[in-house]
Amino acid sequence: MEIKLTQYSHGAGCGCKISPAVLETMLHSDQVKSIFPSLLVGNESKDDAAVFDLGDGTCIVSTTDFFMPIVDDPFLFGSIASVNAISDVYAMGGEPLMAIAILGWPINKIPPEVAKQMLEGSRDICKQAGIPLAGGHSIDCPEPVFGLAVTGKVKKEHLKQNNLAKVGSLLYLTKPLGVGIVTTAQKKGIVKEEHLNVAIRSMLTLNSFGVELGKLSFVNALTDVTGFGLLGHLTEVCDGSNLSAEITFDKVPIFDFLESYIQQKSMPGGTQRNWESYGHKIGRISDEQRTILADPQTSGGLLIAVDADSSEQFEEIALKYGLNLKPFGKLVPRNGSLVVEVN
Repeated sequence: MEIKLTQYSHGAGCGCKISPAVLETMLHSDQVKSIFPSLLVGNESKDDAAVFDLGDGTCIVSTTDFFMPIVDDPFLFGSIASVNAISDVYAMGGEPLMAIAILGWPINKIPPEVAKQMLEGSRDICKQAGIPLAGGHSIDCPEPVFGLAVTGKVKKEHLKQNNLAKVGSLLYLTKPLGVGIVTTAQKKGIVKEEHLNVAIRSMLTLNSFGVELGKLSFVNALTDVTGFGLLGHLTEVCDGSNLSAEITFDKVPIFDFLESYIQQKSMPGGTQRNWESYGHKIGRISDEQRTILADPQTSGGLLIAVDADSSEQFEEIALKYGLNLKPFGKLVPRNGSLVVEVN
């Protein structure tokens, strides 16, 4: 019997993420905040990972990420979930050290051999990243869930955050948008195989460029684009840095085959939840632009803010890593309640 994992879950990939607005309500606490001087990055800045200063110039980076199946093939699901989780360390300019697995499995619905294949996919990606899959924890769960908790390290001077962007910085994105649209089309049974394969290759690509970005002083802010969509993660950069952004839609990297799926209303539920959370901070945009820019990405690219006078040097370095990057926008002084303007 062929097992199609996406049929066992109500959501897919990072589209399962709780919306930014709901998450903010959950994280609010009336307790007196404890102070930990060595905790350089906690959840206050909405960054990708926690960072703890060891006091010797080295910091520990700690993160976790897990979700429900985004593809039917278990090996690919384990691989994609692992690339996605490891990305949070790269998004801090860090180097991953090890991972432990988080597994929820409907043991009365899906054979354990399928979970075994999923774990093999995870091991394969961890091997590519040069880290061990060192352990984990599993539970009996109504829907299949998988991800990793990842530990990494970074030199303190190489640490990158999402809330230290500077006025005039140029914005770059290392992967095209549209994963949520394509994987929703898969779930609806309307996706073309070649288009799905393009999305899968993107999701399987490690964001290891982040290690190099940590070493570049002219990279002033860094994050990865996942479940909140490009607009959501860019809004976090702007809010944290007290800036606004101007982006040119035609310069944003996107898959070049999305139009037909958008016409067929292949839109994840997370897109609307995203827009309801931050749409009031975005300038006027078309329905198509909203569908793409708020599309939840799974294992998306790195969003990079670069000093404008170093853009040429940055692009030359990116080319050495096989990335032909061009800016799609810039950061400007805060414009009242308008955080992102799309031209």
